[in-house]
Amino acid sequence: MTTPAFDLVGVGLNATDTLLLVSKYPEHGGKVAFEREIVSPGGQVATALTTCGKLGLRTKYIGAVGDDERGRIQMASLREAGLNLDDVEIRAGCPNQSAYIVIDQSTGERTIFWHRPECLTIDPAHITPEKITCARMLHVDGHDTAAVARAARIARDHAIPVSVDVDNVYPGFDKVLACVDYLVGSTEFPERWTRERDPFRALEQIQNEYNMRVAAMTLGPDGALARENGRFVYSPGFVVNCVDTTGAGDVFHGAFCYSVLKGASLRDALEFSNAMAALNCTQLGARGGIASEGEARNLIERGERRSHPDFARNS
Repeated sequence: MTTPAFDLVGVGLNATDTLLLVSKYPEHGGKVAFEREIVSPGGQVATALTTCGKLGLRTKYIGAVGDDERGRIQMASLREAGLNLDDVEIRAGCPNQSAYIVIDQSTGERTIFWHRPECLTIDPAHITPEKITCARMLHVDGHDTAAVARAARIARDHAIPVSVDVDNVYPGFDKVLACVDYLVGSTEFPERWTRERDPFRALEQIQNEYNMRVAAMTLGPDGALARENGRFVYSPGFVVNCVDTTGAGDVFHGAFCYSVLKGASLRDALEFSNAMAALNCTQLGARGGIASEGEARNLIERGERRSHPDFARNS
């Protein structure tokens, strides 16, 4: 059997962010001077793959990038991380996806204003089997649902595990979930999808309906909750000096994929992913604080944890 050329292939979003640092986010209708302006590459799947690349995995990104300055910044960042970009489509005359992110320096929390032009839409016909079967695992998000669904179906048909990062309900996304092995949704996604307010019941419903191996959700500073083999695992977050939460979830997903490919247990995968996400929050930008495995292990060994009693009590 031929060894796959890549450990992880990803289909999904990239973005080039403009960070605006303010001392405190203004009230509605207010006015405040920003202190710094920083251009920084990000995007869900692109950042997850960058994380895996920096952790030493062989990674390949499939997506669309504009041919403007923001697109060039994005491509330079992906090349620097060692990603294979053979199947990235550069769209002529199309601006890259962009976001303006206001960072409240008193808390590190961010508010995002984003735009993705239609000219960046991924055509499902361009997702051919050889682009997916070259890897041991597939990671996707939810935005270009038709293309992502095709990629996930190809992976499922070839017994390649699929991981998904999703925060919103997209039309037709059930076709993606039907091919997912590892769901790690945002804090809001399980309730949005099931209309069940209890996160434990919501994750159970999703897992049972789609017969996925793991159904999980991130909980921001409180860590992550997951269900596997009928049991819940709660992993508390880490207490760090939070500078910017941008990209924390994307780094979490990259670290989670890395852990799966390394054969880690679910508990260890969640703990490592929480540590990587927390460390990314100590620097500015979606990829500003992507740590080494050694740095993450050090935080796991010595760091202070923030446990949410409702999740800890019920898992």
